[in-house]
Amino acid sequence: QVQLVESGGGLVQAGGSLRLSCAASGRTFSGYAMGWFRQAPGKEREFVAAISWSGDNTYYADSVKGRFTISRDNAKSTVFLQMNSLKPEDTAVYYCAASSATASRMEAYDYWGQGTQVTVSS
Repeated sequence: QVQLVESGGGLVQAGGSLRLSCAASGRTFSGYAMGWFRQAPGKEREFVAAISWSGDNTYYADSVKGRFTISRDNAKSTVFLQMNSLKPEDTAVYYCAASSATASRMEAYDYWGQGTQVTVSS
């Protein structure tokens, strides 16, 4: 089992930045690829970014490419999502998740956090 706890969400103006963190506990964190997903009101949960277990490979949704950066610190069992140039359409609950393989499909992820709210005002 892996337990995931997100933090760092909040209210920010358009153009601003936030840094989300996801702290993991339980089984060996470095053995898992990690992903960030988000779900806006009335919409399906969607892929945002993923990072391989080593941190060498990262993947992004087109909608966030160039604005968001995913990273991880295996020594601290934490994955981060740096979000810059935020837009109102980035408003959503953001979830981190752990998978045995780097993927953009939700079905590939075995463990999920409870989510953290990000609200971007115009």
